[in-house]
Amino acid sequence: MPLAIPPWLQAGLWGLLAGFALVLGAAAGFFLRVPQRLIAAVMALGSGVLISALSFELMDEALQRGGFWSTAAGFLAGALVYTAANAWLSHRGARHRKRSQGQQPSEAEQAGSGMAIAVGALLDGVPESIVVGLSLLGGGGVSLVMVAAVFLSNVPEGMASAAGMKNAGRDARYVFGVWAAIALLSGVAAVVGYTAFRHYPPAVVAFTMAVAAGAILSMLVDTMIPEAFEHTHDFAGLITVAGFLAAFGLSKALG
Repeated sequence: MPLAIPPWLQAGLWGLLAGFALVLGAAAGFFLRVPQRLIAAVMALGSGVLISALSFELMDEALQRGGFWSTAAGFLAGALVYTAANAWLSHRGARHRKRSQGQQPSEAEQAGSGMAIAVGALLDGVPESIVVGLSLLGGGGVSLVMVAAVFLSNVPEGMASAAGMKNAGRDARYVFGVWAAIALLSGVAAVVGYTAFRHYPPAVVAFTMAVAAGAILSMLVDTMIPEAFEHTHDFAGLITVAGFLAAFGLSKALG
């Protein structure tokens, strides 16, 4: 008989897979001369994919599990917590952590900005990874749509941010240390998402899912969409719609 993988380990492996996309994207952004318009286009596509996934996977699932009020409260709480944390980090040098040009400050320009950028990147990735673990709570396996959405959005995120880090004078050890650590922590966060909430009532799980959805949507608007629009301009909306439609189709095909 084949060896059964325990659900908590499945959660960790799926979270690690989604997080590893950050390392792949960082390698492309650091070592290759990827056109800025291409990075921005993939960023727009990833934004559309994530918006679709949080709409039809997270919010819909949260609504079914806990009802409207738990979902609404969690959604607003996630947005408020993310916005407050992001504002605090922005004043410490992490405002442009996903920008690929010269917007990121160097350590000489703003002391402590390197750590702020690393913490900001972790802040962006944790809600997505927790959701991957939460998707296993129904007993029907991981949400492949959510994993695919996180993976596809992480690639351009890593590309743009690593290119910006390089332009700010940060070396390969810092860049890949940050993204490798976040990839590993993505796996840990997915395990936490599964193990910490599997015995909680549906309303608590729904609230947590909605918190993640609110945080992810705030992250998209604050960090990913500005980079996408700056370089694709009039095509940003069309590319985002294409990403949304692709994830929507995948969700219905797998559902």
